[in-house]
Amino acid sequence: MNTSPLLENHDAPLILLGGTLCNGRLWQPLIEQLNVAHYSCVMLNDGNSTHALAQQLLEGLPPRFCLAGFSLGAMVALEMVAQAPQRIAGLALLSVNPLRDLPENASTRRAAIKEAASLGITSWLTKNLWAKYVAPHRLDDAALHQTIVQMAEECGIDVFARQTEVAISRDDRRAALAAFTSPILIINGAYDAICTPQHHQAVVAAAPQSRWLTLPESGHFLPLESPQLVAIAMRNWIQESAS
Repeated sequence: MNTSPLLENHDAPLILLGGTLCNGRLWQPLIEQLNVAHYSCVMLNDGNSTHALAQQLLEGLPPRFCLAGFSLGAMVALEMVAQAPQRIAGLALLSVNPLRDLPENASTRRAAIKEAASLGITSWLTKNLWAKYVAPHRLDDAALHQTIVQMAEECGIDVFARQTEVAISRDDRRAALAAFTSPILIINGAYDAICTPQHHQAVVAAAPQSRWLTLPESGHFLPLESPQLVAIAMRNWIQESAS
C-alpha cells in the first residue's frame, strides 16, 4: 500500500512514454506508487520515425510537462528534448540507448517482425526476448511474463512494425541533452542486456548534471520489476522539476 501524500503537479503534468510493444500496463505499478495528481501514459503506436513521432506528440501535449520515457520511449523523449527543450520541466530516461541505431541492425529488426507474425507475438517474445527483458531471478515470474506478453499481444504486429521503424530512424541526440538545463534523472537495471550500463554511461557523459541511479536487482523492465524504487527516485525528480 502506498502511503505517500498526493503529489500535485498541475503546472507540469507527468507524461509517460512506453517502450516497444508496451501500453499503459507498463506504468500501472509505478503510478500506484507515485501517487501523482496529473499524468498521462502515451503509447507509441503512430508515426514511423522519432522525428515525426516527437513532433506529433508535442502538438498535443500541454505547454510544459515532465517527461519520462522507457526504452523506445526514452529515445523519443530525447528527440523531444532536441525539438522543444523549453517545454520540458524535467526529463527521466529509463533503460535508454542514446546512440544512433547501427545501419546493419535494420534488416535484423525487420526480419523479427516477420518471425513474430509467423510464430505469434507471445511465442516469439518468449523465445527471443524474455531472457533479456528481466533480471535472472525473475525468469520464473509467471505474472511478470504474463503482463509483458499481454501488452505485446494488445499492441499487435502492425504497431510493432511502426515502432521498429522508429527505432531504426533514431538520431544521436546527446548534444541536445548536453544543452538541456532542467533536471535529468537516469535509471537503469544492473541486469539490463538491452540498454547496457555503457549506454547509460554515454548519457551521463553527455549530461554530467544528471542524476544516475542503477537498480541492482532489475533488468530492462524497470517500471514492472522495481516500481517502488523507481517511484522514490521519480517523486524526488518531479518535485525538483517543479521548483
